[in-house]
Amino acid sequence: MNVLELKKSLKEGKPSGWESIPDMELYMDQILSLMKQQQMGLEEDGKLTASMVNNYIKKGILPRAKGKKYKRSHVAYLTAICVFKQILSVSETDALLKDQLEDQEIEDFYKKFVQEVDSGFSKVADSLHGDMDRDELSDTILKLAVSSYAQKLACQQLLKFAAELEEGNPL
Repeated sequence: MNVLELKKSLKEGKPSGWESIPDMELYMDQILSLMKQQQMGLEEDGKLTASMVNNYIKKGILPRAKGKKYKRSHVAYLTAICVFKQILSVSETDALLKDQLEDQEIEDFYKKFVQEVDSGFSKVADSLHGDMDRDELSDTILKLAVSSYAQKLACQQLLKFAAELEEGNPL
């Protein structure tokens, strides 16, 4: 893959919209297969497994399936979890999802999530161009790495602030 292919992948690589997720009950193997399409650019070692899904259910991050059948809402949860787990701990992911879903339905959250993914990927894609020389490529990598780190730190601290507010403690 070259820089232009990466840029195109970032522009086009977003999870399916709510209406595009099958509105039927799915078995675990079907969910895992569908999630391969939902996981934007994750490497093979980042793929979702049945044991991971079961662990998310045990930890209360993902609602239990009805019988052994999963719904559209499970796909939405898992898509967000797979993105968040790249930068947040399981407990931080749980806190973020609970905070987001406190006052809105999963469908509304998911639509907002997909919009944010699209916006974030587009911003990064817009910073790339095909005629980058080695120095410019290196500088872009540095900027993205530092920005990612700063955003991760801010996200983690804001989650702590949100928890303190939830407990009634002023910031």
